[in-house]
Amino acid sequence: MTNSRPTIRDVARQAGVSHQTVSRVINGNEGVLPTTRALVEAAIEQMGYRPNAIARSMARGQTRTLACISQNMTDYTFASVIEGAEVEARQHDYFMLSSSASDPDSFRALVDELVGHRRVDGLIVINPYSDERFEYIPKNFPLVFVGASAHEKNICSVSLDDEKVAYEATHHLISLGHTSIALVTGPMEEDCSQDRTEGYRRALNEAKIEFDETMVIEGDWSATSGQSALLSFIEQGRVPTAVFAQNDRMAMGVLRAARDANIKVPSQLAVIGVDDMPLSSYFDPPLTTMRQDIPRIGQEATRMLLDIIKKKTTDVRDLKLSAQLVIRQSTSEKGGD
Repeated sequence: MTNSRPTIRDVARQAGVSHQTVSRVINGNEGVLPTTRALVEAAIEQMGYRPNAIARSMARGQTRTLACISQNMTDYTFASVIEGAEVEARQHDYFMLSSSASDPDSFRALVDELVGHRRVDGLIVINPYSDERFEYIPKNFPLVFVGASAHEKNICSVSLDDEKVAYEATHHLISLGHTSIALVTGPMEEDCSQDRTEGYRRALNEAKIEFDETMVIEGDWSATSGQSALLSFIEQGRVPTAVFAQNDRMAMGVLRAARDANIKVPSQLAVIGVDDMPLSSYFDPPLTTMRQDIPRIGQEATRMLLDIIKKKTTDVRDLKLSAQLVIRQSTSEKGGD
């Protein structure tokens, strides 16, 4: 006696029909007589038959698999986007393949393997403009960008409303009385860094504070680059009263440099970041930041991608999500404790 699972041919024999007829019933095809359909459904129920999802997908020309490609798998933001994407994919009975490509050549090879061999039904690409990988984006294939707008390329995208987020972060510092506000950016080839810089400039302009290019230092999203930025200002002898770092890790580096230089935060220097990464509230002092729902970005990207795959929409959509100001002890009124 065996415990093997019943096959489609076992169901066909039980119902007294061909296995092709059973397949048509399973796939909801029309052209099957109601009485025949009832016989097949009864046999399926009686035998406990469960269709092979992979085989069904292959028969329909689908893999039921999506891919999410990022520069690495260790960055907190990337990992959180991927987590949200995977959760959403599972809810729609899709498998999410996550992979990293650290340079354009590895990205091209990965895309050739996944798309060229039809191993996935669609792609999510995180930060495609951080290098030249956007040049190797497949044409006429279901695709969504994360962290970059791509209207000019007719590609759907999901991102944080970076311009608005930076505007609100800078406005918060201005509302506390700060007029000497430095900016530590991410890599300026990336859309989000450019948009956050524009939001910073808009807030200064509205407050009639002159934009000073020497108050802007380009970082690379790392804590080390934030630390180096403040050290540079210290060495120049022109320490600002506030710093807007375009992510929390660079803000953490600013806090470390301030502590090493005996600059008190927030009484001598206010610091604000973006993300609200899990350790932000444990910084010394706890970091004021713009909280974004990073997993939701992945979820929305997956929903958008599935709509494209299922041809529910042909519109190019550019979804931008808001962030929430979370005030902690790293910001205060200028000259306050």
